Amino acid sequence: MNKGKHSRGRRPLITFLSLGLLVLGIGCVSWAAYGIWSQSDARLNQAAAASAATVETTPAPAPAPVPASVAPSPQPAFYPARPAQGDTIGTLAIPALKRTLPLLEGTVDKVLARGVGHYTKSVLPGEADNCVVSGHRDTVFRQLDKLKIGDRLIVKTSAGTFIYVVSRTRIVHADDRTVIVPTDHAVLTMTTCYPFHYIGSAPDRYIVSADLATGG
Repeated sequence: MNKGKHSRGRRPLITFLSLGLLVLGIGCVSWAAYGIWSQSDARLNQAAAASAATVETTPAPAPAPVPASVAPSPQPAFYPARPAQGDTIGTLAIPALKRTLPLLEGTVDKVLARGVGHYTKSVLPGEADNCVVSGHRDTVFRQLDKLKIGDRLIVKTSAGTFIYVVSRTRIVHADDRTVIVPTDHAVLTMTTCYPFHYIGSAPDRYIVSADLATGG
């Protein structure tokens, strides 16, 4: 009788221990599986980050060079070189006033004492823009107000002979900067102090504009 009782007492204990070992085993297996999954996921994240960094730091391919056959060729200069201050550019003839004048580079006093001065920031004679020249009212450009619409101005330089035709005359204030603005075609602008017989520094300027008719 006692042996039977002891045997029945050990069975629940064995069963309990078996269940505990089973649960412990399942827990160990689950923990190991979780660790393997975590390491795999970490490796995948690292690989994705490395791939993204490679994409961000890889420079874009350089554009293909333009073939020489289709690249625009530079246009030759109208004049081989710009004249220096005081250089002689050519001559300016005003048939209506029966006068032929030296045309020089620059508009400083010592240049204007020798002839007609070319404003250095404007184009040279014959070029497609506004060529501005100046002269004293009591010397080279005296009687400039006698010119009429249609009168010719003949400029000769190393680039050729250019014939301009007077298209407009006007009087502006000495500070008027519209005299030197660019134009959409070849223009010769002549400017001098005004009034012509004013004593002292004249307040205005007399302007003659002429369009290029032929030349080159």
